Amino acid sequence: MSESRVGAGAGTPVIELRGVSKAFGEGDGAVRAVDDVSLTVRAGEIFGVIGYSGAGKSTLVRLVNALETATAGQVLVEGADLTALPERRLRGVRARIGMIFQQFNLLTSRTVAGNVAYPLRVARWPREKRAARVAELLDFVGLADKAKAYPRQLSGGQKQRVGIARALATSPTILLADEATSALDPETTRDVLGLLRRVNAELGITIVVITHEMDVVRSICDRVAVMEQGRVVELGDVYDVFAAPQADAAQRFVGTALHDRPSPEALARLRERHPGRLVTVGVREGASTGTDLFRLLREHEVDGAVVYGGISEVGDRPFGSLTVELDAPDERIAAFLAALRERADVVDLGTAERPLDDPRAWRPAAGPAAPEPGDEPGDPYGAARDDVVRGNLRNFGGA
Repeated sequence: MSESRVGAGAGTPVIELRGVSKAFGEGDGAVRAVDDVSLTVRAGEIFGVIGYSGAGKSTLVRLVNALETATAGQVLVEGADLTALPERRLRGVRARIGMIFQQFNLLTSRTVAGNVAYPLRVARWPREKRAARVAELLDFVGLADKAKAYPRQLSGGQKQRVGIARALATSPTILLADEATSALDPETTRDVLGLLRRVNAELGITIVVITHEMDVVRSICDRVAVMEQGRVVELGDVYDVFAAPQADAAQRFVGTALHDRPSPEALARLRERHPGRLVTVGVREGASTGTDLFRLLREHEVDGAVVYGGISEVGDRPFGSLTVELDAPDERIAAFLAALRERADVVDLGTAERPLDDPRAWRPAAGPAAPEPGDEPGDPYGAARDDVVRGNLRNFGGA
């Protein structure tokens, strides 16, 4: 975790889920969208929740802002147990939580400035104070020149910037970003993620990112919870999860984000061109893997050539792997691998004649899970009219 991003409040819990479950329906037909989940989000961090459709992540975020009531367990936000609070007091908690939506949820009949000002009107801010806050926020998100424009005149990235400005209007301490980049192209996604990092670093706001894209987690998150079938199947520092994913779901997500290890199909093609011994060597921060690799090749008189791989960044730290073809007598290769394993993570892929599988290689999921309630693809509000959007925003106490 990057200390500069997490800040002085690191370690203080702001969101705690203790044995939380949420079931829809009753009896034999009940569906557990969230099943006995326990996790803590710390002050000032960017925390990712990732899962495929139906994993429970959208229900989880609605439990955090109390738009859904937990069937069992406790949901604590800044020390307040949401499961024990009446609706009147829940509105006060929601006012401290900003929400960013996948489909922007802008009021089409209002200007950019009017959209950002809307939660301030709900909170009964005076007109002059409202105008100053809107100008400040539009400048922060880079849209000062779009104050009088309407949503139909904006690009997708600009609309999401308006959504971020609106979510920040009442100075929340927590920001929930529910698939905030899923409707955006890759370049715009990078811009929006950069803005979220600024929100975290400059304003000190804790951010919870709900996503199905591991690239988003890799780019901005400090820690991540991987969900599958309503449960958290893996939880930890993003770098650690990328380096050694344990759960099948985590391994699949890491494989889709990095592409540094050959898939079974790519490995089969490599073996057609490179019949020798193949090994995959992990590259990690603080390790002199490349230097050790080629020094040991020379010392053990083994010929080696890189045939696949890639090194990128995870949380601003180098990460990746190299797949190497080795050519030498078996005893020299064995001695070389024994020495290399003392310094790096090594997976033996065997030869074309005696192939071995890579347990960490990306494999497609067996099949899509059924969507959880509210997790259907596309715009969850359909052709949402402004009154529907207004009602949705009011649920967050104006945030």
